[in-house]
Amino acid sequence: MVRPIDYPLSFSVDPFDGERNKLTTFFRPFVAIPILIVLGLLGGTSVGWQNAPWTLEFPVAGIVVVPTMLMLLFRQKYPRWWFDWNLNITRFSLRVGAYLSLLRDEYPSTDQEQAVHLDIPYPDAGSDLSRGLPLVKWFLAIPHLIILAFLAIAVLVCVIAAWFAILFTRKYPEGLFNFVVGFLRWEVRVAAYAVLLTTDRYPPFSLSE
Repeated sequence: MVRPIDYPLSFSVDPFDGERNKLTTFFRPFVAIPILIVLGLLGGTSVGWQNAPWTLEFPVAGIVVVPTMLMLLFRQKYPRWWFDWNLNITRFSLRVGAYLSLLRDEYPSTDQEQAVHLDIPYPDAGSDLSRGLPLVKWFLAIPHLIILAFLAIAVLVCVIAAWFAILFTRKYPEGLFNFVVGFLRWEVRVAAYAVLLTTDRYPPFSLSE
């Protein structure tokens, strides 16, 4: 049995129970356009660790990054409502990412958790977060970004393979599902460290829970 990684973030996607919808799977990029517009309006400019389609991009303009960085630097404080906003827009982004990656068939909700679960503990900025480290986290995260950029190519191949598998068998192969979920987990851990600024613990180089 693999021991869970001790990191202040948990992410999972429930496997789809039953046969998949071939019609919405076939037209997934087009069906997702309305929710992508909503995410774009909320998040503004987005940034991803790669250019591959059907993968998660974080709406950086929608996330309170620079004000949080300055608040931590000068007052060592992370306002709770900023944290709640950042967490919920990230959850929304992950639901959209899971839908585009064909992990789920239900249309992404703007507010309900559905089958995509992300939990990040609210940090005690005074004791858990450094004042100056947020200024360089983006630089320290570069090794992760490089690896994720290469993994994104594999994710794209997996999603395309899953697309064909669903059309012919109505099933998402378990191995492909676990790999794509693991990629999103790795990605959101890096985001928690370098963008959301909720932890000073360096993310593990792992797809595992």
